[in-house]
Amino acid sequence: MTQSVVVQVGQCGNQIGCRFWDLALREHATVNQKGIYDEALSSFFRNVDTRSDDADTSRGKICSLKARALLLDMEEGVVNEILQGPLRDVFDSKQLITDVSGSGNNWAVGHKMYGCQYEERIVEKLRKIAEHCDCLQCFFVIHSMGGGTGSGLGTFVLNVLEEQFPEVYRFVTSVYPSREDDVITSPYNSVLAMKELSEHADCVLPIENESLFDIVSKINLMTKSGKLSSNIKQASLVTSGGIKTAKEKPFDAMNNIVANLLLNLTSSARFEGSLNMDLNEITMNLVPFPQLHYLVSSLTPLYTLADVNVPSRRLKPSLNFVSWNQEGWKTGLCSVPPVGHSHSLLALANNTCVKPTFLELKERFLRLYKKKAHLHHYLHADGMEQSCFSEALSSLSDLIEDYNQLDATNCGPAIDPPRLKIAM
Repeated sequence: MTQSVVVQVGQCGNQIGCRFWDLALREHATVNQKGIYDEALSSFFRNVDTRSDDADTSRGKICSLKARALLLDMEEGVVNEILQGPLRDVFDSKQLITDVSGSGNNWAVGHKMYGCQYEERIVEKLRKIAEHCDCLQCFFVIHSMGGGTGSGLGTFVLNVLEEQFPEVYRFVTSVYPSREDDVITSPYNSVLAMKELSEHADCVLPIENESLFDIVSKINLMTKSGKLSSNIKQASLVTSGGIKTAKEKPFDAMNNIVANLLLNLTSSARFEGSLNMDLNEITMNLVPFPQLHYLVSSLTPLYTLADVNVPSRRLKPSLNFVSWNQEGWKTGLCSVPPVGHSHSLLALANNTCVKPTFLELKERFLRLYKKKAHLHHYLHADGMEQSCFSEALSSLSDLIEDYNQLDATNCGPAIDPPRLKIAM
């Protein structure tokens, strides 16, 4: 059994991580009702006997579970809240790095300043976490693209992972800002981070904030309308989590969707099934060109009806593949559905549907950059030069051109398609 380590960076990364660990514990508790530390649990958790100096106990009853995780944030608020909440026993001080001032929504502060300042501590803690793994296969980095810590320090950590653990896969879950984002410098942060993602990640799962908001809004509309609320199975909404709090936070429902996505992605590597799939098989089958590793994710169902009839498995006799990836098809079948569901399906696709997101990001970047707006805030950071902006813009333009060429070879549309819509 292989192990994976989650590195959650910044406010968004840690809030998603909080929901992920909560749902993961619920899922394993449902499957493992005898309380035995097994191989499935070992993929994301260590079994620790706190009475004997945190010595690992490889077999037997669960003593105390510790998440295989590193929590990074240049503000203390979110991490402190996690340590004071229901998940406080899953983490300890050896897994945390925090500061007090934050990155000021500035990629350069997160990447250049805090990256250099905390590099030794980050490497030390990552090595300690890796030492507790028998077969470390993958790092999951969770961060946002719009903020300073998530985009800057998050991509700095990605560089560290490539340098220190070159053989271990690097999966990145990146939350992209919406058009109505209230952080005015988010286009700068996102484009600067994009260059690092293209060069140092093995696989990126881009998540649009706007899409998450659409999903939550449509589910709320359908459940509050009364038409389906009585028929929806309890605890089956992907927008609801396991932690019962007096007041749900604004982004909890959106973060739960991303947490469910990651659980579905790893379920076949954690639980038994008729056709198991390792995480390395995703990049092997879905990434034909190294830098074109941005995968569009689709998850269904978003909720389960009480009286549901699951159709029999039936694949179409022929499927239309893009010309540049004719054999990129991989199926994994897991016997353990998510908590509250009788079935679930996650589809990852490597195609040119991500291009509109990148085009919109480039347009928003250029609106600021042509005026040289807010550049001085970035250039004050040691090691940050204006060439970093032009190089990041060139990298994004090259990526978009690669997708344009692939569209052309496949006789794709002459005009760019609109954003993907949420199907309910």
